[in-house]
Amino acid sequence: MKKIVVLFFAFILVNSSYGQGNFSLGNNVASVGIGLGSSLGAFGSSTSAPGISLQYERGMWDVGGPGVISLGGFVGFKSYKYNNVYQQKWKYTVIGLRSAYHYNGIESSDFDVYGGAMLSYNNLSYSDNFPYGYLSNGSWNSYISLTLYVGGRYYFAPNVAVFAELGYGISYLNIGAAFKF
Repeated sequence: MKKIVVLFFAFILVNSSYGQGNFSLGNNVASVGIGLGSSLGAFGSSTSAPGISLQYERGMWDVGGPGVISLGGFVGFKSYKYNNVYQQKWKYTVIGLRSAYHYNGIESSDFDVYGGAMLSYNNLSYSDNFPYGYLSNGSWNSYISLTLYVGGRYYFAPNVAVFAELGYGISYLNIGAAFKF
């Protein structure tokens, strides 16, 4: 896995040709990602689905320097299943409001680098097939969270990019595709 991430970032640093990346006031970007690693419930012998996320952001405020502040939303989903004699399922849904500072001081406009914060509601849904209602099914242990993240996009076509993002959302590392419109 480390090799894939290193190769991904090396590709981004070496290849730049379209000049469409810097994030500007009024830009809209929608992203879909898949997550690797997570702080959300890991159990010894469980099976886990990768985290899936959808993001949207819009360039809202020009801060006068080499950057723009965005505002947007985040929805992510991750699940775990534990099978022993009985089956237990944990489903995490994260719904958040995000804001980021997009730094535009990089010479190549193929890149969009950013860092920000997200205020989210992390909902945990639990179910099992224990007899006699041993544990309570439903939503429990849900909470509000404030998280930080950093990321970057590389535009390999005028309005299409790949992205990587580190932080706490649905996963520690999200990678995927972004579409500017």
